[in-house]
Amino acid sequence: MERGAATQGKVARAIEGAESIEFKATISDHQIDGALARFGLTARNDEERYIYFFDTPDLALLGAGIIARARRTVGDEHDSTVKFRPVNPAEVGGEWRKFHNFKIEADASETSLVKSASFSMKVAPGLIKRVAVGKKPIAAAFTQDQEEFIVAMTGQRIDFSKLAVLGPLMAQRWSFEDPACPWPVSAELWQREDGERLLEVSIKAPAAQAAAAVGGFMAYLAEMGAERDKSEQTKTRWALDHYVAKLSDKSARAVIAPKAATRKPQRRQRPPSP
Repeated sequence: MERGAATQGKVARAIEGAESIEFKATISDHQIDGALARFGLTARNDEERYIYFFDTPDLALLGAGIIARARRTVGDEHDSTVKFRPVNPAEVGGEWRKFHNFKIEADASETSLVKSASFSMKVAPGLIKRVAVGKKPIAAAFTQDQEEFIVAMTGQRIDFSKLAVLGPLMAQRWSFEDPACPWPVSAELWQREDGERLLEVSIKAPAAQAAAAVGGFMAYLAEMGAERDKSEQTKTRWALDHYVAKLSDKSARAVIAPKAATRKPQRRQRPPSP
């Protein structure tokens, strides 16, 4: 590993303005079951979640760096989140930092590092389900403050009426400690209805520990024998690509569905003359 004047402060500059760093890595599919067994992660000790994304059929929000989602947590509070990335923390107004569930953090992986700003708010029980089935508009899952945050960050207002519900996706989440890792570890298993799975492991650390967290967690994964996932992608992209394709298939079937056959009215025959 290179060290010296060229590397001094490199990570600190990359995450400048972020309050914390979250380092994420996906586990190769054939190692998922072994990883869950190794740390005793089961359905008996998980936090079960159902995640819904909202975007246009061509993922216009994601393309603009915006993620809009809602999350139902079994036995716990439900929430909605708007997230924007990449972000320059210096351009984020102080009025947003007063909110308890607003945060600016660096999202890091083995191949990238990007700063993001996210704003979450509680959602009333049952509301997300009603939104998902069309009984409530998508906008009902978000507050006026969340909408204004996106306007402040992008200069544009989301037209929720143009969005589709993408999901739900089932997720299981665990938090655990391992003596070999100085930071608490989170594991999140996402499962689509087509049977595909994605397991992400992550740690969070204060900004001051960013360099140590990045290098240390990669070393920890290597020591555990975790292979680098060559198809590594974010959970969000992995989920959205699937649900958008499913949405397209449904639309295509509706377009090409044959029309119901109509029976021509039969001409009434006159009775024979007496």
